[in-house]
Amino acid sequence: MDSDPDDCIFEGDENEEVIGQQRMDSPQHMEIANGSNNDDSSNDEVMDDNLPAAMMMQGVPVSIGIDNHPTASSNVSNSNPMQHQSVTLSILPASHNIQSLQDRIDVRNTNLDSGPILTNDTNYNPAQTVLSPRLRKLSQQLSLSENYKNERDSCTKHFDTWSEQEQVDFVEHLILRMCHYQHGQINCFLKPMLQRDFISALPARGLSHVAENILTYLDAKSLGAAELVCREWYRVVQDGHLWKRLIERMVSTHSLWKGLSERMGWGQHLFKGKPENSVPDSFFRSLYPSIISDIEKIESNWRCGRHDLKRIMCRSDNSKGVYCLQYDDDKIVSGLRDNTIKLWDRRTLENTKVLTGHTGSVLCLQYDERVIITGSSDSTVRVWDVNSGDLVNTLVHHCEAVLHLRFDNGLMVTCSKDRSIAVWDMVSAKEINMRRVLVGHRAAVNVVDFDDKYIVSASGDRTIKVWNTLTCEFVRTLNGHRRGIACLQYRDRLVVSGSSDNTIRLWDIEFGACLRILEGHEELVRCIRFDNKRIVSGAYDGKIKVWDLQAALDPRSPSSTLCLRTLVEHTGRVFRLQFDEFQIVSSSHDDSILIWDFLDVPQAPTEATKSPNRTYTYVQR
Repeated sequence: MDSDPDDCIFEGDENEEVIGQQRMDSPQHMEIANGSNNDDSSNDEVMDDNLPAAMMMQGVPVSIGIDNHPTASSNVSNSNPMQHQSVTLSILPASHNIQSLQDRIDVRNTNLDSGPILTNDTNYNPAQTVLSPRLRKLSQQLSLSENYKNERDSCTKHFDTWSEQEQVDFVEHLILRMCHYQHGQINCFLKPMLQRDFISALPARGLSHVAENILTYLDAKSLGAAELVCREWYRVVQDGHLWKRLIERMVSTHSLWKGLSERMGWGQHLFKGKPENSVPDSFFRSLYPSIISDIEKIESNWRCGRHDLKRIMCRSDNSKGVYCLQYDDDKIVSGLRDNTIKLWDRRTLENTKVLTGHTGSVLCLQYDERVIITGSSDSTVRVWDVNSGDLVNTLVHHCEAVLHLRFDNGLMVTCSKDRSIAVWDMVSAKEINMRRVLVGHRAAVNVVDFDDKYIVSASGDRTIKVWNTLTCEFVRTLNGHRRGIACLQYRDRLVVSGSSDNTIRLWDIEFGACLRILEGHEELVRCIRFDNKRIVSGAYDGKIKVWDLQAALDPRSPSSTLCLRTLVEHTGRVFRLQFDEFQIVSSSHDDSILIWDFLDVPQAPTEATKSPNRTYTYVQR
């Protein structure tokens, strides 16, 4: 492979000489269960409190059916044999001794949760017959003496004259004097009083919005369960558009969801009001599992290396090679060895604009919504209008090639083959002022990165240096690489670096400790990027490797499991790459830009009907 004098990955030997050697499934619509409450009182109540007096006096047998077959609103398990029995209770005349009823109640076999077991004269089975709470209350009332009732009424009158705190203290005093099984009976009495359905009660008081806001804190699984509680809960979920709000919250906080909303088309239905003709919540209820399915497919494609590949051939006039790039949904901006900056349309992959002005290879670039800033082997930094392509400003400071630059929030940092780092204040595109020059590296500074706390630089002298962003003071040096460092990225506390020793290292910037060494590339690691899930690296061996970041940060993970996939399509050195949740965009010495798409993956002919290439549109009927 031909040598490339402009590919400036420089190293310093012990004599501080610059070496710089060159080595060449359709969405499944889930049916929403209409949770309901059966209003038939025969399913809810075993007996009426007010039995006809004539029946009480004449000894008429009353059939009390405990038939708790599950209904739409029932939560009772079918596995309990005690819940499918019918019990007959004879209500005797007042002249009969009430002990005849009490004889049928075996208080020795009392279930504190279900009530006392009712015995039958001919076929008593305590495992299959239980008293309902209402029947238990009736039996308790029948067992109370008239003397007790009179004394209770007298105590109640005294109780009513006390303050609330005195009443509470008195009840606590009584409870402490009771036995444990009595505590259980009181607990059964208090449970239904303490369990209040505030979600159903709030709409009745005109506070539907409060109930909706409470349920918005639920995740998808819990929200699905809430729909099935009862009709009122289901109505709150539907009327409050809670599935839509859940999806909107995910889109606002997760870049993967945001990207899917734009690419799959369903984002057009989000972040709108609730007019009469708005999309019903059932659409979003069925959309949610489809989104989850798409996310799982994307993750599977990353791990298995399934992708759709698009190629841009830059067709450089003179020397070939694409040194740097950046992209968004509309365009790709690339810096070439032939001294030009070329812009490409993302949809057509056609060249839309060429910026000329540099007299050397374009080695680095970055753009935002206003400007493109480039660094070149001609030692200059140039500022271009991103829309018109006009040259706006030229910065001359470095005395050798500008190898890398980075700008954000009014601050720009550049580094050079001249071993220095320059910190700039960006007032506007035309007013960029030098703030400070950082020196300390003993060889070319190949890459810089920064945030509000630290500036991080890496050099051919095998070191990574950390500087304070605000004061520009030196903080510490990270040592470990055996040869010059070609690339790095810094975010939060993590620094990931690639070197000409063919390894990738993960560092804790606060402690300066090396957390992990990744091995697998056969030549110099030229470019590296990472997000919350993965690291993607490109090297002079022409390969792009995808690594599991979370596994790499876990010291228990075997080294053999860290590399998820190796992508081989470039025929030359990989110079630069960037990626997001859906794709990798890379450039190479072979004069090409490759787009590796992990979302729109073509399926085999036999699986064409399962293609994830679908859009979501609600059609009002």
